[in-house]
Amino acid sequence: MKIQRILVLSLTVIISLTILTSTAHAQGGKLYQQMSQDEKRAFVAEQVRRIAREMSGTEYEFTADFEAVVQKFIDKYAKRIGNNAGERDMRLVFERGRAVAPSLISAFKARNVSPIIGLYLPLIESEYVNLQSPNSMGAIGMFQFLPKTGQRYGLTTQELLDVEKSADAAARYIADGLKQFKDDPMKEALALLAYNRGGQKTASALQLVLDDQNRRCSICALTAASSRLDETFQKENVHYVTSFFAAAIIGENPLAFGLQQQPLSSY
Repeated sequence: MKIQRILVLSLTVIISLTILTSTAHAQGGKLYQQMSQDEKRAFVAEQVRRIAREMSGTEYEFTADFEAVVQKFIDKYAKRIGNNAGERDMRLVFERGRAVAPSLISAFKARNVSPIIGLYLPLIESEYVNLQSPNSMGAIGMFQFLPKTGQRYGLTTQELLDVEKSADAAARYIADGLKQFKDDPMKEALALLAYNRGGQKTASALQLVLDDQNRRCSICALTAASSRLDETFQKENVHYVTSFFAAAIIGENPLAFGLQQQPLSSY
């Protein structure tokens, strides 16, 4: 037992030293919150592409305007780090994420869907809270499924409260979106949007806004043309993918934001 305790203590010390060293090395000791606006823009531009690359295996070509919106959401999340906001403190949010990360990673890998999607989809849906009571739309659980959507994937209302089962259903939902938008170079982002908006409505929006000039970044085109789309898109859907990337950038670069943990994808 003494040897086990010594090993645990040694591992804890090594992890702590690694975190401190990585923090100093990652940004020269400067947190995102301490960066200038130019430094923040450069950081976001680099990291949003890295997240997209890890998620898709390809290079996304984001517009500067899209990156600026992602940065807005990063700034909003960053303000919630260590601000004594109770359950809304992002330190607690990512602690909850860390607890469920292995299950989320496993469920999405099993369906050949990027675990990056599995890790941060429930953050923007519920901030990793397994909501027992339906919200105003009737959605429940960590992945905020509507019961009728759960039925489509073979889950009862009660089973939607099982994190592993709902994670598997969410992975299948995203996989269906990837198939639907397989010909688009940004199919992963569109599958995410479809999770929030629905596949057919997302496809209809694309038909309305895409042209030869903006086709290379379809998600950027949708975001830029939000005023031409319906009220639901303007009030809710337009924020979905940009907030996803913002959450993933923080979760995969926790030390750069003063969060003393490893990237969620490492658990």
